[in-house]
Amino acid sequence: MNQLKVEARGEREIVMTRDFDAPRQLVFDAFTKPDLLKRWMYGPEGWTFAVCEIDLRVGGRYRFVWQGHGTEMGLGGIYREIVAPVRIVSTERFDEAWYPGEATGTVVLTERAGTTTLTQTLQYESRAARDGVLKSPMESGVTASYDRLEKLMASMARIEK
Repeated sequence: MNQLKVEARGEREIVMTRDFDAPRQLVFDAFTKPDLLKRWMYGPEGWTFAVCEIDLRVGGRYRFVWQGHGTEMGLGGIYREIVAPVRIVSTERFDEAWYPGEATGTVVLTERAGTTTLTQTLQYESRAARDGVLKSPMESGVTASYDRLEKLMASMARIEK
């Protein structure tokens, strides 16, 4: 299975990279269509993706809410740039902030020979915020979600054939 690579870059960034055995358009759709997002980005086992709203246009908003174990976690943001199926730039702010301020996320999808490389860069307002995220269980959560995304891409590729 493809492995997630996570690295700190500069003073305020986290860069995550992972390959998916799927065409770029399919991976882009999985990041931008609520019915697909709900199938892989639902959080830890026992959680549900209760709200998944996307207005996919520059200036459009998104809203995600997860529920599990008697708690709720919500976040939202604004799309700053969309170049389908290559690049998405958006802001990110949690309802109950666990790091200070707002982050900006950039997803870049590069396809070669049917494999798509996802490069996700998160830029935080400070080094302290970035370092706090790196110390959190973020990496294990992203790994679990991306493993589910890989399985979803494999099942969708079989259906398309």
